[in-house]
Amino acid sequence: MSVRKLKPITPAQRFRVVNGFDALTTDKPEKSLLEPKKRSGGRNNKGKMTVRHRGGGHKKQYRVIDFKRNKFDVAAEVKTIEYDPNRSAFIALVEYTDGEKRYIIAPNGLQVGQQIASGENAAPELGNAMPLANIPLGTIISCIELRPGAGANIARSAGAFAQLMAREGNFATVKLPSGETRMIQVTCMATIGAVSNSDHQLLVSGKAGRSRWLGRRPRTRPVAMNPVDHPMGGGEGRASGGHPRSRNGIPAKGYRTRSKTKASNKFIIDRRKK
Repeated sequence: MSVRKLKPITPAQRFRVVNGFDALTTDKPEKSLLEPKKRSGGRNNKGKMTVRHRGGGHKKQYRVIDFKRNKFDVAAEVKTIEYDPNRSAFIALVEYTDGEKRYIIAPNGLQVGQQIASGENAAPELGNAMPLANIPLGTIISCIELRPGAGANIARSAGAFAQLMAREGNFATVKLPSGETRMIQVTCMATIGAVSNSDHQLLVSGKAGRSRWLGRRPRTRPVAMNPVDHPMGGGEGRASGGHPRSRNGIPAKGYRTRSKTKASNKFIIDRRKK
């Protein structure tokens, strides 16, 4: 994977850094795994705007991703590595020996033609999915389930990975990308290896228009508002705005909003770093 810095032949390209896309092998998705994707523009079922700064953007089709990896003990061959407009990571099209095709989140280093598998009998090799009970300690993992059979929902974005630290009884101790260390049931599935496209964090859009392509509308700085519109608004001249906080008054920068009585608190061994 690599990034390209463009020559400054226009003001927009002066600072732009784009993905080299050298890991991709095709630009045509598998039609049988596409679904239509409707945009809400931040509006709910009554048409009321409930999320600001959303709307417009390029039309997309959703790629159906196999987050459960529940086709056990059947070998699959990696056919392509593809771009997915709905996520920061790349995806891989795999074809099982019985002919079924599925998309998975592509781990870093996965190659076309490689054989992968999932289940308790799979080897702890790159791209294989297996329960935490069968993964060697210290292994770098991604796409981790939080509840058995529910599908992966931890460490799925570009370059993300976690590390399996220990196992005791029915729980495994995993160090998450945020720095949090928590216990997860050993029957939960995880994929070996880090997620692909780790250079995603190096990209620079270069112009406001690219945010519009992604469906992000302009955002007004709270300091520029009036007191009636935001707690940080108002003041004579260029006032600093006071303590940083959200529009409904919740402080930012370090204020903890997690409930002290949340049921899953008992599974967190060490909170994420500030």
